[in-house]
Amino acid sequence: MEELILELKQQIIEVLNFEDMTPTDIETDAPLFGEGLGLDSIDALELIVLLDKGYGIKLADPKAGKEVFKSVRVMAEYIQANRTK
Repeated sequence: MEELILELKQQIIEVLNFEDMTPTDIETDAPLFGEGLGLDSIDALELIVLLDKGYGIKLADPKAGKEVFKSVRVMAEYIQANRTK
């Protein structure tokens, strides 16, 4: 699980162009939206594409996305349970 969490942090940095960040800058249990990383709806779309391309997970329901993107740990748990790649 820790390996997947680190991989996710690296992908988030790449996909969202956080050039000055490292994986250690992202707290595993911090919210991705709002107070934590402060992501917005455009970032959410990027994360949906990341899940689809990287792990074969399609999020059709926006409410599901809200739950999945609570934190890096929640994303990793969801990926582990639902990945097809």
